[in-house]
Amino acid sequence: MRVSALRSGLLAAITLAGLFCLPVCAQQAGTSTPVVVQPGAPGQPSRTLPPSTRATLPPTSSADVKFMQGMIMHHAQAVEMTALIESHTSNKDLRSLGARISHSQSAEIKFMKRWLAVRGEPSSQMMAEMPGMDMSSHAMSNSGHSMSHSMLMPGMLTAEQMEALRKAKGDEFDHLFLTGMIQHHGGALIMVKDLFDTAGAGQDAELFNFATDVDSGQRAEIRIMQTMLGENR
Repeated sequence: MRVSALRSGLLAAITLAGLFCLPVCAQQAGTSTPVVVQPGAPGQPSRTLPPSTRATLPPTSSADVKFMQGMIMHHAQAVEMTALIESHTSNKDLRSLGARISHSQSAEIKFMKRWLAVRGEPSSQMMAEMPGMDMSSHAMSNSGHSMSHSMLMPGMLTAEQMEALRKAKGDEFDHLFLTGMIQHHGGALIMVKDLFDTAGAGQDAELFNFATDVDSGQRAEIRIMQTMLGENR
């Protein structure tokens, strides 16, 4: 009886020791062999991937790259337009709107440049690669670079429109700024639509989220400017 009791006690002790060891052993194993889990699609199970798995960027289409490069140029002109506000008008509502546009588009330019740099792409298209390039008719852009009218992204102001904006003051400036920026924002909406209408483009998650944010944000600002324009008439 004593021997049987001793054996039962010993077996119980060994079993308990083994149970207490399991979490520690599992934890130690977990630290030496990391587990990479890939979430499944909706309704699908997750998959355990090899420890050697490394994150990779999704494939980027040429349309994605051109969209980002073109939108950098597009945003840069909007920021330049807003820079004129302080010295050309005392309209508080317009100043507030201009600060909003300048801040958001400057931040977006930084994002687009980072997006391109990570993928080894330049932040601007070479002039020879620009769509519809016409070397025979050049106009000086507001930054002093030679630029063809046909090179402008949709909605961008021509050199003549920018010059008229620079010369205007007060109410005239307010009107030209609002009509010009509505035109400008409308062009950005066209660029987003063209991107999503291109087969294989806009699949990158970051770019998709950015482009949809541009679309919704600029639609909202167009409505604000249309209201302001109605009040200025």
